[in-house]
Amino acid sequence: MKRTLKGKSLWVATAALLLAISLIAGATYVLRPEPVIVPAGTQLSIRLSQSLSSKTNEPGDDFTGVLDHDVTVDGKTVIPAGSEVSGEVVDAEASGRLKGTGRLFLTLTEVEVDGESYDVATSTTGRREGKKLKRNVIIVGAGTGLGALIGGLAGGGQGAAIGAGVGAGSGTAAAALTGQRDIRYPAETRLRFTLKEDLPVYPE
Repeated sequence: MKRTLKGKSLWVATAALLLAISLIAGATYVLRPEPVIVPAGTQLSIRLSQSLSSKTNEPGDDFTGVLDHDVTVDGKTVIPAGSEVSGEVVDAEASGRLKGTGRLFLTLTEVEVDGESYDVATSTTGRREGKKLKRNVIIVGAGTGLGALIGGLAGGGQGAAIGAGVGAGSGTAAAALTGQRDIRYPAETRLRFTLKEDLPVYPE
């Protein structure tokens, strides 16, 4: 008789435990609303929180910023302006005298909404300076004989006179005339990215 009562008590306790687990799981499910889908192709305009430069940054460097506008779906704000975003430098190359001009490309990796972080996949945004003029290659290392040529390429008669005066140091002169074209995005620079995949966001 005692064994029977003990067995019944164990069964009742187990059933109660399973029921409690089911209720908790059900409540959790009910409390978690369906996500709102921000569709692929949606543009995200941000403002950088720090400066970035092709001269100082490298691929893999992280950066942060804030969303510059509300992102809406069906007229309802899903991601409010001011939401924090994170991203990564995907390509960076400093400008050099002979190896080419600078480039700097970025992508977003994460956005925070109501304290919850969401991974995002976006397009890359950036800039590559145009090719340097060939005179950079021709003039570097040249002697006095090309001084006037440097000046002429720099802008005519007055330039020719200046060029003749610096011909002896034409390597330095060439660098100064052609310039180095590094890319720099100061803090507060506005950049635009495009979602490559749908982004599900759970409202509060």
